[in-house]
Amino acid sequence: MLLVNLGTPEATDYWSMRRYLKEFLSDRRVIEVSPWIWWPLLNGIILTTRPSRSGEAYRLIWNTELDESPLKTITRGQSDGLAAALGAEHPEIVVDWAMRYGKPAIKDKLSDLMEAGCDRILLFPLYPQYSAATTATVNDKAFEALGQMRWQPTLRVVPPYFDDPSHIDALAASLRDHLASLDWEPEVVLASFHGLPKEYFDKGDPYHCHCQKTGRLLREAMGMDADKLRVVFQSRFGKAEWLQPYTDKTVEELARSGVKNLTVITPGFAADCVETLEEIAMQAGESFHENGGENFSVAPCLNDTEASVAMLKSIVERELAGWI
Repeated sequence: MLLVNLGTPEATDYWSMRRYLKEFLSDRRVIEVSPWIWWPLLNGIILTTRPSRSGEAYRLIWNTELDESPLKTITRGQSDGLAAALGAEHPEIVVDWAMRYGKPAIKDKLSDLMEAGCDRILLFPLYPQYSAATTATVNDKAFEALGQMRWQPTLRVVPPYFDDPSHIDALAASLRDHLASLDWEPEVVLASFHGLPKEYFDKGDPYHCHCQKTGRLLREAMGMDADKLRVVFQSRFGKAEWLQPYTDKTVEELARSGVKNLTVITPGFAADCVETLEEIAMQAGESFHENGGENFSVAPCLNDTEASVAMLKSIVERELAGWI
């Protein structure tokens, strides 16, 4: 089986960031603007200025010990943990991992699994909530790789797990543990999901609905009401309208309205990354304090914890029914 997450640059220098951003922002699933408009913007402005800014953000959270991004470290940990958890009962299962953008590439890892004798492969996009810009582009890349093979493996894809009971239970347990570690109680908890252009939602992308259901189920599991645990959306760019309410604006407004204690959880991310560690923990925290807030915390993603691996194992075993 193959776990797949979004991707990561290989380093934080200008050219490494540029290569990563070019692959990511050239994906027609991610950017649906006409190529006649987008190509000049991407190659003339964005890839000239953005690599330096993005590199600065990555340097703040970079795993200097292994010289890689936390996303790569954690995804490897998830793969190793899942392999160990499955191996005791199912030693025939081979578990590996890949990135949609950057390395290791999906095509290379599918080839490695085939060479290892795996003629039945379970593809696991590590996105709890489905979007064409995330899950679908992983599937596209996997089937593109199969399209170049004479002898193709049989492929299954794990469905979105936004409302899977094991996922909600793991999120709730993680949030409870985090809140118990604080010496203060948040007045509001924000469930912050990655944003999406509203146009994509209008075209029929179910992502917004999936996020709202995850938020509702987590709220119910925590025994909180809609004022206590609120769904918001982060990481927008450009001038177009994105899914609302926006995380950054909400954080600022809560602080200005007198909220002194705020916690954020990011249930759309399977692993901590630049969007959670820099954008939320650093930028949002700074904004909260600058606008009058006092206590701010971010609950870690599920990452490669024991609870996370147990959740992944339960989903995998279900999806492998008939194969094991």
